[in-house]
Amino acid sequence: MNLVEPLAGKAKTGIWGLDNILSGGFSRGHLFLVEGAPGTGKTTVALQFLLEGARAGEKCLYITLSETERELREGAASHGWMLENGIEVFELLPPESLLDSEQQQSLLYSSDLELGETTKQIFEAVERAHPSRVVLDSLSEIRLLAQNSLRYRRQILAIKHYFAKFNTTVMLLDDLTADVADKTVHSVAHAVIRLEELAPAYGAERRRIRVIKYRGVKFRGGYHDATITTGGLNVFPRLVASEYRASLKRVPMSSGINELDQLLGGGIESGSSTLILGPAGTGKSLVAIIFVVAAVARGEKAALFVFDEELGLLFSRMRGIGIDLEAMQAGGRLAIEQVDAAELSPGEFAHRVRKRVDDDEIKTVVIDSLNGYQAAMPEENSLILHVHELLQYLNRRGAATFMTVAQHGLVGDMKAPVDVTYLADTVVLLRYFEALGSVKRAMSIIKKRTGNHESTIREYRIGKNGLTIGGPLDGFQGILRGVPVYMGEKKPLLEEPPL
Repeated sequence: MNLVEPLAGKAKTGIWGLDNILSGGFSRGHLFLVEGAPGTGKTTVALQFLLEGARAGEKCLYITLSETERELREGAASHGWMLENGIEVFELLPPESLLDSEQQQSLLYSSDLELGETTKQIFEAVERAHPSRVVLDSLSEIRLLAQNSLRYRRQILAIKHYFAKFNTTVMLLDDLTADVADKTVHSVAHAVIRLEELAPAYGAERRRIRVIKYRGVKFRGGYHDATITTGGLNVFPRLVASEYRASLKRVPMSSGINELDQLLGGGIESGSSTLILGPAGTGKSLVAIIFVVAAVARGEKAALFVFDEELGLLFSRMRGIGIDLEAMQAGGRLAIEQVDAAELSPGEFAHRVRKRVDDDEIKTVVIDSLNGYQAAMPEENSLILHVHELLQYLNRRGAATFMTVAQHGLVGDMKAPVDVTYLADTVVLLRYFEALGSVKRAMSIIKKRTGNHESTIREYRIGKNGLTIGGPLDGFQGILRGVPVYMGEKKPLLEEPPL
C-alpha cells in the first residue's frame, strides 16, 4: 500500500454539535475511541462519520466484528442512508478452520490463532480499500481474543502504528461489555468520547455525550445532551454565555398599557430578563403575552415556548380577551412551540431557543413556565445553571426574556419551587387579596436592575378587554399578606364591570 497524502483540515464527523464540541472535528491521521454501553449510538456516530467522508470524496471502510453486514445496512436504512459510493463494509468472520474442532491444534490456544488471523484480515482489507477513514467495530472482540491486558495493549498499538503510516483517520468503537475498568485504549487513543444513556423515572431516555480527552485540542468539556432521531445522532453543545459578548444599546420597550409602563418605570429594557411570580390563576401568562403583543405591534418578532398549557386552550383563552395569537403566528411575527418536558432535555430546549433567536432575529422571548422547565431537570441546582446561561446569552443577543413561575398557595406565605429571583433583572409579583367580600388581584414590582420603578401596589383585572390596571392602592395595608386593612378615606378599587 502506498502512503496517502494527508488531507487538509479536520475530518468532520457529520454531526454539527459534535464538531462544535471538538473544535471542528477529528485531527486527521490519528486514532479515536468512541465508547459506550450497547444502545448508546456508537454505530450511528460511526456511520455518520463515514457518510460525511464519502460526501467529501474520501474512501471509507467499515470493519465489523460484532454485527453482520446485513444488520449494519438495515440500521443505516432506518435513518434513510445508503452505504454506497465510497463506503465499503467488511464483515470479518472467523476462519472456518478455527470453528472446526477437529482442526484446532492442541498445543496452541485457539484465541492465539484467532487474534493473529483477525489482525491479518483487518490489514488485508485496508490494503485492498486504501481508505482515508476507517471504523473498527468493536474492540470488545479483540479484547476477548487477547485474553490479558498486555496482549490487548500491544495489539491496539500495532493497529495504531499500522494506520499511522498511511495517514488514516480511525474510529474505534468499544461497547464496554468485556472490562469496563480497562483503560488501555484511553492512553493509546488521540481522543476519547463517551456516550451515555440515562433512564429517568418517567419519560423518554436521556442521552448525553462527553469528550474525556483530546490531545492538543481545546475542546468543550462537560456533558452535552444528545438525541437519536431518524437521520442520526443530534448533539446539543452546552451553552456557555461568556463566549457571546456584544455591545448593545438597551432601549425601553413599552407594554402597550400606560399604567403597566408607569409601574415599571417606563417599560422593560431590551436585553434584560423579567420574572413574573404568582399563584395559579393570577394571569402570569397574560402579562408575559402582553409584551409579545406589543413587540408584534412594533413590527418585531417574538417567540413563545409553552410548557404547561395545551396550545389550543391557550389560543381560545387569549381570543376571549381580544388577543389572536394564531393570527400573529400565521403572519410570521410570532413563533410558538409546545414543549413536552418529559420528552425534551434541557440542552435541546436551550438549543431550540438559541436557534430561534439567531435565525429569526427574535427580540422578545417568553418561557411559560419555569415549573415545566424544572420537570426536565434532574436537580434544582442544574436548573439554576441552565437558566443563568440561557438568560445571559439572550441578554447579550439583545432579546427581552419573560419567564413565569407558579408559586404554591393562594394567599399568605407562598413559596416557589425554585428561586431564580436573583437571576432576573426585573421581578413582577402578582397576588390575590380579599377586599369588600371579593377576591381581588394586585401587582407590584419587587426589583428592577435597569432603572427606577414604582414601589406602589396596583390592583388589576382580567376581562374581555384584556388587562386593566388601576391606580396605586395607597389606602390599604397588608395586601401582600392577602388580607389587607383599609386605611383610606375613599374606595380606591376598580369598579366591577356590569353583568
